[in-house]
Amino acid sequence: MIKALVDTNVVLDALAGREPYRLDAEKIFTMAASREISGFITANSFTDIYYILRRFSSEEAARQAIRSLLLCFSIVDVSGNDCEKALDSVITDFEDALAHVCAERVAADYIITRDMDFLMSPSAIPIATPAGFVTIFAPR
Repeated sequence: MIKALVDTNVVLDALAGREPYRLDAEKIFTMAASREISGFITANSFTDIYYILRRFSSEEAARQAIRSLLLCFSIVDVSGNDCEKALDSVITDFEDALAHVCAERVAADYIITRDMDFLMSPSAIPIATPAGFVTIFAPR
């Protein structure tokens, strides 16, 4: 089964209905929920997602969104060692480097993001846009 680490921006596209990205992000959620892929989200993404959703909706809506994520995705803990590795990474953006380190640790086959800098980063793990990933792996 394909293992994919899903970046914060993709999760927010689905949960906040951000157009024109919502549909591909929702397809990734569906693939993870139906166990067509093994989906992963870093623990620090959960706090960012909660914070952003809480600002634009209610406390209960933000908590329900987090509960939904927990049903579909596995959480990748972020350790001090991960932070140290990210600081020494050839990927210059710390947040992207940290996601990459976590993806390596869980042996992810793909990282899914819309972050253009991340997409252009040197990586041993293929980095795909949601649209590109869905085109390749979504059931027809």
